[in-house]
Amino acid sequence: MARQKSLSTTVLPPNDLASRTLILDNGAHTIKAGFSSHLSSTPVSTTSCHVIPNCIARSTRDRRTYIGPELTTCADFGDLAYRRPVEKGYVVNWEGEKAIWERTFLANAAKNDGSVLGCDPAETNLILSEAPNAPVSLQRNADEMVFEEFGFGAYYRTIAPALNAYAPSPFPSTSTSPAGIPLECMLLVDAGHSHTTVTPLYHGRPLHPAIRRLEIGGKTLTNRLKELISRTFDVHREDHLVEEIKEDVCYVSPTFTRDLERTWKGGRYDGREVDSSVVVDYVLPDYEHIKRGFYRPHDTDVMNLRNRALGIGTETGRREHVVTLGNERFTVPELLFTPSDIGMRQAGLCGTVLQSLDALPEGLRQAYLANIVVVGGTSLLPGFVARLEGELRASVDEGTVIRVARAESPVKNVWMGGVRLATDEAALRAVVVTRQEWAENGEGWVRRRFAGKKGPGIEMSTPKKLLATVATCAIPIHSIKAGAAMGARKAVESTRMPSMLSSPTSYPIRYRTDPATAAIVTPAQTPDRTLGASSDPLTTAS
Repeated sequence: MARQKSLSTTVLPPNDLASRTLILDNGAHTIKAGFSSHLSSTPVSTTSCHVIPNCIARSTRDRRTYIGPELTTCADFGDLAYRRPVEKGYVVNWEGEKAIWERTFLANAAKNDGSVLGCDPAETNLILSEAPNAPVSLQRNADEMVFEEFGFGAYYRTIAPALNAYAPSPFPSTSTSPAGIPLECMLLVDAGHSHTTVTPLYHGRPLHPAIRRLEIGGKTLTNRLKELISRTFDVHREDHLVEEIKEDVCYVSPTFTRDLERTWKGGRYDGREVDSSVVVDYVLPDYEHIKRGFYRPHDTDVMNLRNRALGIGTETGRREHVVTLGNERFTVPELLFTPSDIGMRQAGLCGTVLQSLDALPEGLRQAYLANIVVVGGTSLLPGFVARLEGELRASVDEGTVIRVARAESPVKNVWMGGVRLATDEAALRAVVVTRQEWAENGEGWVRRRFAGKKGPGIEMSTPKKLLATVATCAIPIHSIKAGAAMGARKAVESTRMPSMLSSPTSYPIRYRTDPATAAIVTPAQTPDRTLGASSDPLTTAS
């Protein structure tokens, strides 16, 4: 990336921090941004977080271009062409991202004060999230953009799961530690737009060798739903509309095979009726009278009357475009748990979680199973948490403690973790790099510092050293069954790391647990996709 003149010329002293910090969760679908200060004692809530579309869209109807926050002013989302600077979770187009950032938080870059957030980068600290395992070249581009293009006073780049560790925990705790201290062991499942990642965290530090990634996220589900609906209506250019349909009517079925049977019409002469509790009619918006689509219960008689009226030209009133959705509602989210349905040679979400656990010391697996936190917009699908917990219970021995909980605000959880970090001045000083340090030590030093590697003035634990510490640590008593706590401590005395599951075709594995140690020891069989009673599509709690 060519170096250009920074937007700001002020340089902070190396040991001085600006009073205000911008927390930027740079997601593939939306940017979550807002300010915090270590000088303020007022708690920051999620209402202070701005959710901004991370895209540039151009309308083929009015020829207008919408950049970032400007998309919220769009009245007609039909035939919008989207250009997203983030692909597969990584920023690959900094020219487009820079334009979106300028519209988002630079007051002097937007005409008529059109920016969502206004700040002077030279007098602002920046906490920026990124996806795990980002290529070094992309990390270098991000560092150069922050310091050379925008000129932020201080900067901390970290992976999103690490910030999630500082967000409020969904699990009740009797600990007397400060609220900002993360759980000892947490297994974070981030179901985002581009992919789904599973990240074990130890005292807030990610264990990189155990991070696993499932190449299915909200974008894959939207594209699949788009293909299915296009059999009736051509919606290949209606990304926004299909996103709304997915959010409104799709759900994760706990009994996939049974629900599929309920929506099957049978053969031509069977005369079967589909279950009306699953099938719905979705009324498409026209962006003139109906700004957002809505669904209603499916009524076969009403649909037949409307079809006959359309056929003979006797329909009166405003014409509605209606899409009937049956098994599409749950077969699309099913891809998260069974990617083989679309030919992907990859384990489902449960199998991905078990692969991550296999890369950890055996004695710690129970602790992580008891602290699974789910975040990300895709996790808002009804039934997501219940299905994940059900498959995990079917994959381990009876009596194993498994707790799966969704964060209070799964979309803004990374941002909330960044806020808590920014309000702790000592913790913030320990991780940020100032602009002067960047100028004196160079990009390589900054990259090593953020990666936790050794260097002049850097004293941070590397992932390898951290794993060695984890392998010899004691399991938190509150995270596992009390009866197995002492045996589990003995199990982690060995520092031998288990081998990783590397087969892309592996599927959810059934484990048994050693009663003496509560450690997962051997695989058995694959769990069935039918996990419980019949689903209640729209009212099922996650």
